[in-house]
Amino acid sequence: MKKQLGFYVDAKRCIGCFTCAMACKNQYQQEPGVIWRQVYPLKEEIYPHHERAFYSLACNHCEHPACLEVCPVDAYSKRPQDGIVVHHQEQCIGCGNCIRSCPYGAPRFNPVQKRAEKCSLCWQRLDAGLDPACVASCPTNALTLIDLATFADPGAVQFPPGFPKMGRLNPSTRFRQAELPKIIKREDVS
Repeated sequence: MKKQLGFYVDAKRCIGCFTCAMACKNQYQQEPGVIWRQVYPLKEEIYPHHERAFYSLACNHCEHPACLEVCPVDAYSKRPQDGIVVHHQEQCIGCGNCIRSCPYGAPRFNPVQKRAEKCSLCWQRLDAGLDPACVASCPTNALTLIDLATFADPGAVQFPPGFPKMGRLNPSTRFRQAELPKIIKREDVS
């Protein structure tokens, strides 16, 4: 497999602090209401302890990105050296095809520029030898950068409960699922 960068979301470590989302916002100065990275609490059907488990999500930098396929002006490209899906905002005409086509909701509409935009996996930072802003800021190491060509965590899953299964797109995000807390009885603690 050739190099394909993506995110590893460790729901066992994530505390829902939104530091990753704020780091992204600070890095790119997105307009109010435009959010490239969001932290979602898992629904109680997936994890029964309300607001105790989270997924930090942005663009999945899919192997076969829907956004790239439907863009009529080639405002998207996939970097051959690392698989990052880049949006070239200066080429975007704001048609919204990418926004409607992405089942993960990654492209967002910028109402000021009247164009789409999305997570770039901080390719400029990566090219400078730095981690993406969201990864660098995570205080619990719940969000890390991985290369799927060398990533080997047998416990990682691609489509955990609550994450849309779109096998054809082959999203590059991998997850470590949250585990239910262990119940310790008083007699077990002696």
